[in-house]
Amino acid sequence: MKSLKENLYEIIFEADTRAGKLFDLTLLVVILISVALVMLESVPSIRQNHQPVLKISEWIITAIFTIEYILRIWIIKKPWRYIFSFYGIIDFLSVIPTYLSFVIVGSQSLVVIRVLRLLRVFRILKLTRYTSAGRTLARAMWASREKISVFIFFVIILVVVFGTVMYLIEGEASGFTSIPRSIYWAVVTLTTVGYGDISPVTPLGQFLASIIMILGYAIIAVPTGIVTAEIIKPTHPVNTQVCPHCLHDKHDDDAVFCKKCGARINS
Repeated sequence: MKSLKENLYEIIFEADTRAGKLFDLTLLVVILISVALVMLESVPSIRQNHQPVLKISEWIITAIFTIEYILRIWIIKKPWRYIFSFYGIIDFLSVIPTYLSFVIVGSQSLVVIRVLRLLRVFRILKLTRYTSAGRTLARAMWASREKISVFIFFVIILVVVFGTVMYLIEGEASGFTSIPRSIYWAVVTLTTVGYGDISPVTPLGQFLASIIMILGYAIIAVPTGIVTAEIIKPTHPVNTQVCPHCLHDKHDDDAVFCKKCGARINS
């Protein structure tokens, strides 16, 4: 017969069981509600007219995430691995702002509290943990990190070159008062945003701007293609089993031992 820790471990860290799926779905709903509350609280009229409801709702949600955070630490064999992991830090940031309101008091600290409470929006980063599509996208992003890094580096080179050339062509009279400001214009133009606060006036400058705009449309498709190529790559079927020792969660369906630390994950 399984112990309480083992049952809780299957529910919280795995989604193959009915209870695990229900747990993940419940947390998804709570996360979305909590993020919606943060957004509603930023609306002055709603904050003034419904402050008690918002405050009570926030404390209820904070209590739920606090219990989840404590349970995760309790049932893991090596708690520090979870505490200092990405999701462990996100979980901590999700609950700490509300409790800090007890510590930081006084009218002069209201602005600080408001900023700290905005950290609750980090709860939305917990979503990828509970959705298979989110895990697939995260895996594709991580697998294509080198290609995307090279692409970003190439884009940085382009905007520096184009910005410098535009500074030489237009000069301060046209609003290109420095190379950094010209690089800012190149970034805005290459990304096809086009604020219009700075624009070339000479024919040569306008010709170069046209080339950058057209190039921008072509560049937009590059990272999309890189990530898509990783997503459609065939992969081995994996499940949601999490190693209780190292928290690794990308195991094959028939895995008995963790591929990262070698600990037994399937009894």
